[in-house]
Amino acid sequence: MKKNIFLKGVAVFVTLLSAIVIVIFVTDNTYLFNGVRLTYLKGEKSSNIDDGVDFPYNVIETSEIQPWEKDEKYNQIELSNSLKEELKKSETTAFLIIKDSKIIKELYFDNYNQNSLTNSFSMAKTMVTLLLGAAIQDGFIKSLDQPITDFLPEFIGDDHAEKTTIRDLSAMTAGYSWVEDYHSPFSNMAKAYYGNNLEKLILSINFNKESGKEHEYLSGVTQLLSIIIMRTTKQSLSEYLSLKFWKPMGMRSNALWSKDDPKGMEKGFCCVHSNARDFAKLGRLLMQKGNWNGNQLIDSTFVSKMITPNYKAFKNKPAIYGYSLWTDYQYNPIFYSMIGHLGQVVICIPSKNIIICRLGKKKNKTKEGAIPGGNVYYYVDEVLKII
Repeated sequence: MKKNIFLKGVAVFVTLLSAIVIVIFVTDNTYLFNGVRLTYLKGEKSSNIDDGVDFPYNVIETSEIQPWEKDEKYNQIELSNSLKEELKKSETTAFLIIKDSKIIKELYFDNYNQNSLTNSFSMAKTMVTLLLGAAIQDGFIKSLDQPITDFLPEFIGDDHAEKTTIRDLSAMTAGYSWVEDYHSPFSNMAKAYYGNNLEKLILSINFNKESGKEHEYLSGVTQLLSIIIMRTTKQSLSEYLSLKFWKPMGMRSNALWSKDDPKGMEKGFCCVHSNARDFAKLGRLLMQKGNWNGNQLIDSTFVSKMITPNYKAFKNKPAIYGYSLWTDYQYNPIFYSMIGHLGQVVICIPSKNIIICRLGKKKNKTKEGAIPGGNVYYYVDEVLKII
């Protein structure tokens, strides 16, 4: 009797499991298998900073290394007890403070070190806009005001898309019907992160409102911009980033850029795997208005646009975003920041000539501010207490 009940239970379970699998295939949600395999079956609840080896990737090659200088007080300055505790609670893996282009504080935790490659998450969006600036400078794209349908004919006939410009993609003012949902396994974000046909997904989503009016943070529009850069330069994002920035800046190591498929494209909205010192170099490039050791890698006017709040997109609320950079010009001191999932940040404080880079596994909300995520206000305040 017990055996029969057990066998019936097994049969019901197998039937239900088979039905679920069939539904997943029929609804074209096979990315869920990949998502489960790379999260729950590995003891994770979501994407993590060490998942670079879990996906196909392109290598971003460097050349002759140009190392950071160390300040004469390198690692002599003591962090506050509050900051030490915060770094511990948030499972920080790397924390750098750079003053006057020299490293003054450098800490690594939990067996991570200067060579550890971890996930940038959305800090990659800033890199994509840097590539946009390079593509304009190289003549591949005419200007920020060029219509996206010049490069994405798939959207011809979509009235809102036809009035959308390159500027709208970089400034996050595109009326693209993407839903920025980090929790649902059926969201666009989950499909983009764990799926294997990113271009098909991105080009299948339409525009549902007028662009250029208001800021709305959408990872999908960065992927649209990535497609445009790849089509115009006829290079992968990794190749172009290596050529225009990684090699000229003498990055410490090659980096990895995760892809959807071995023959596919990079996830431009996220997932450059690099080390803290090299991420911080991007902050220095921005603070120097695109100049690197006397070489103007990208037009200074373009960088100024990136780091300046796009005020017209923030009516009756704080202007906290420029062109793929978070900004707060109302805070004292003014700062701007690259920010990624789980609190990856590169914060630039131009008036103090300070760069802060924090990488880690969790994000805390120690101090609230206009800019969401990343705990940027807390890091700015705490660092200025000791520098």
